[in-house]
Amino acid sequence: MMFPSDVSLRDDPLSDPFGERLRPAICMSRQVLGARFRFESDSIAFLELVEAAYGSLPAQRFPGLSPEFHIELRVVPREAAADVTEPPPVRMQGGRGLLCGVVDASNYMVLAPAQRRGLIVVSEDMLAFRYHVRYELLEFAVFLLAPRVLNLVPLHGACIGRDGLGVLLLGPSGAGKSTLTLQGLVDGMDLLAEDSVFAHPESLLATGVPNFLHVKEDTLRFVDDPAVREWIRKSPVIHRRSGVAKYEADLRERDASCAKAPLRLAATVFVSGESAHGPDDLLAPVPWEFVAPMLSADQPYASGHAGWDRFVQRIRRGGVYRLRRAPHPRDAIRAVGGLLDRARPAG
Repeated sequence: MMFPSDVSLRDDPLSDPFGERLRPAICMSRQVLGARFRFESDSIAFLELVEAAYGSLPAQRFPGLSPEFHIELRVVPREAAADVTEPPPVRMQGGRGLLCGVVDASNYMVLAPAQRRGLIVVSEDMLAFRYHVRYELLEFAVFLLAPRVLNLVPLHGACIGRDGLGVLLLGPSGAGKSTLTLQGLVDGMDLLAEDSVFAHPESLLATGVPNFLHVKEDTLRFVDDPAVREWIRKSPVIHRRSGVAKYEADLRERDASCAKAPLRLAATVFVSGESAHGPDDLLAPVPWEFVAPMLSADQPYASGHAGWDRFVQRIRRGGVYRLRRAPHPRDAIRAVGGLLDRARPAG
């Protein structure tokens, strides 16, 4: 994406010590998570990260809702250079209607959900860590602001589906959610989200950001299509804080089937690392009385939100299942597809 040249907006620090009179020269607007976000900055490099995260995505909207948010992206000089291979993790604080994420004195974000506004500040050298700035500050800010205004339940999980219906995939890291998501795409399903899903507790309409798919090298042994394997292996490699390395495949490069609108959650599946003994042992319903404690244990952050109890009630009605590991993820996706077939209205 082309931008005009960077414009320096530095005022006299004595007359404007907080930088309140800075006026970003460039504005970019994107529809994300059912809301309109206006990103303002005088830094081309920062706005390029916005484009990398949200460019060319389906403009998902909830019926009758489309709030607008404003986020200013500011780049400041680094006062003392630091020779690091990875920036420190974000430390979070909140109170009095403000949410803060702090890396250090030159890299932080301040969000005011009630005002639908945010400020993200990074140092010039921090922009070299593109993945961390995009994922841990920029995307994190969006993931905090939109759900609080739209009253969505924030879930750590994946969601795939078809024909307007979705299956929520939950489970610990390493259980195989990304592998199932990739297989679902190969088999023609729509991707809503691979890592973060946001659901309305009443309607169970869910949204997400279907931009990237994160795949470990050993997952590719299940991919039969050579073109898909080649596409993934040509993707950049990112390193999680846990030390796990994954390919970050941009789904927009292959016109992958991304959900064009929020999906209504028809079923919930806990992905297990335990191997199935046979086809009949692959998918099993979770007893009703175990659903609430399992969901709370798997989603500790979401369980503290106001709509959680209603969300759990609604999820129970759709059905909650445990999915054991199949010899090939294709078998697991067939089982997941059966849940969607079962939920589709007759006729």
